[in-house]
Amino acid sequence: MEKFFKLKERGTDVKTEIIAGITTFMTMAYILAVNPMILSASGLDGSKVFAATAISSAVACLVMSLVANLPFALSAGMGINAFFAYTICIGMGYSWKFALTAVFVEGIIFILLTICNLREAIVNSIPENLKKAIGAGIGLFIAYIGLKNAGIIIGDASNVSALNASWHSGSSLLAMIGLVITSALLVFNVKGALLIGIVATTIIGIPFGVTSYAGGSYLPPAPYFFDFAFDEAFANGKAIFDFIIVMFTFLFVDMFDTVGTLIGCAGKSGMIQKDGSIPNCKEALFADAIGTTVGAILGTSTITTFVESSAGVAEGGRTGLTSLTVAVLFVLSLFLEPIFGSIPSAATAPALIIVGVMMVTPVKDIAWDDYSEAIPAFLCMIFMVCASSISDGIMFGVVFYVLCKALGGKAKDINKMTWVLFVLFIAKIVVNAL
Repeated sequence: MEKFFKLKERGTDVKTEIIAGITTFMTMAYILAVNPMILSASGLDGSKVFAATAISSAVACLVMSLVANLPFALSAGMGINAFFAYTICIGMGYSWKFALTAVFVEGIIFILLTICNLREAIVNSIPENLKKAIGAGIGLFIAYIGLKNAGIIIGDASNVSALNASWHSGSSLLAMIGLVITSALLVFNVKGALLIGIVATTIIGIPFGVTSYAGGSYLPPAPYFFDFAFDEAFANGKAIFDFIIVMFTFLFVDMFDTVGTLIGCAGKSGMIQKDGSIPNCKEALFADAIGTTVGAILGTSTITTFVESSAGVAEGGRTGLTSLTVAVLFVLSLFLEPIFGSIPSAATAPALIIVGVMMVTPVKDIAWDDYSEAIPAFLCMIFMVCASSISDGIMFGVVFYVLCKALGGKAKDINKMTWVLFVLFIAKIVVNAL
């Protein structure tokens, strides 16, 4: 195990890696309950989606572990699953088979792009200060997710986030108690602080009435299998056009969500090389490409690298043993759905908030005295939080980076791939405006 995962070389050990994996899984286990709930709105069977989510996540994590040897976990992406159910199926009126077909084609294209090293080139082309901003922005974003999941902040009548007037009761209070416990554990340098905080908060939630046994069968449900609808996708000109738009939307969001997460988590773990590259980046990108393809075959939306991976990184996860642990837990979850479904979001929220603290540190190294670097970096971070989108944050960061450099007479600082990204992002903005 030492030889395969290179534990000593990366300054870690088996215990640290396993704790990191458990912590990552605990912070992202909500996807096993949330994804079936969202996709069932499209007509998919919730139990089958649960199985598809667990299996495809395990497969993707295994690739990340055994091929890339990186501590990042993958599962069905949030946001894109809502696009699947509410935009494609309910809004546009297409079947869930149509949407799964688009996800499948996207996965195949992803595999081809990864083989051609195009996705790795995109990751490496992100400017250094933007990479730092992406990591910090993701930290702010997941802290924001934690606060919202716990009900500490809510949208007011004007849809502006505000402090919940009842934050001192119910699940919000439980999350605050968990935040105090987790903070205290970190202050005293307790190993496994995030995981201990999640477990302790879950237990405290029982007398609060927040933690309750989910119930249900312990027999693993069967997923779907190759339920595609190419005939519907190519039925007529309108269907073909819609299919292409839908497929490229999946492709675009998944690509830059994954790129952003890889950069952010790799930065936090100190894995980014002096030349700005991420070790085994190509292999890591294969993980979500294969996961997405397998997920489509089994019946779930796009698989992507999870920002919650940073929780495991914060616990010391540095190798594929962390993601292997997550993969094993996803497999076990097939038999333990009622137990995992009993962990309330209020128990995982403190971990997400604390991880936000840990990930925001790179902002101190951004060149704030150079506006051609500072403006793109700031916009990248603020859009991630305010637009609730990692990919949108990267888009505005890259667009303004190119504009600021070009207008400031520093066009020579922009590499060719960054120019390509700029053109693609401008094209996306124009298409969305039409």
